[in-house]
Amino acid sequence: MHVTAVIPAAGMGVRMGRAVPKPFLPLGGIPLLARTLLRLARSQVIDAYVLVVPPGTEETCASIVVAAHRIPAVARIVAGGDVRQASVWAGLQALPGATDLVVVHDAARPCVPVAVVRATVAAAARDGAAVAAVPATETVKEATPDGRVLRTLPRERLWIAQTPQAFARALLLEAHAAAAAAGVLATDDAALVERLGRPVTLVPGSAENIKVTHPADLEVAARLLAAQGEE
Repeated sequence: MHVTAVIPAAGMGVRMGRAVPKPFLPLGGIPLLARTLLRLARSQVIDAYVLVVPPGTEETCASIVVAAHRIPAVARIVAGGDVRQASVWAGLQALPGATDLVVVHDAARPCVPVAVVRATVAAAARDGAAVAAVPATETVKEATPDGRVLRTLPRERLWIAQTPQAFARALLLEAHAAAAAAGVLATDDAALVERLGRPVTLVPGSAENIKVTHPADLEVAARLLAAQGEE
């Protein structure tokens, strides 16, 4: 089975408050995107990578990420869209022909445990669709638009989705095409597959699998990487 990872990295990272696009921000002296790719490569279950970066930064990515850090098996570097879903779709159009299984992983999750990557790929290979997630540990409220509590959701049935998420190639392409035709936007790829009525397997994720969103998250990620034996 040939596995290709699509890495959406086209966000400019406005909340980071930096002029440099978020994928290229240094994390321990190495671009955030490179950190994430090196971690995924350690899983040894991914055969190729499609990187989706801010338009106009393709050559920068090839130079300061791929070449500088000897990232293996990068098949394509393509420009992303205005929203994450459009960026993933752009990545799907660039998949190598041999691809059977697609892994989607946020460039901003550099601390994902290798075991989580392997387990998610194995579950998707078996079931067709899988998502790393962690159980909700706090009470979750659903609110009205004006900020009043509508109801309290049953925490024991709630999971917080992470990435990686992995899918049979044909299924993910079908899900994205159907969402585009219906004008539907979702914040993760599993939601698009769910719209088709297809089951998605939950794979235990990790509290260490943080998403770098704010400046302080870079410091947290650096500490996690150090604790995991990476400087």
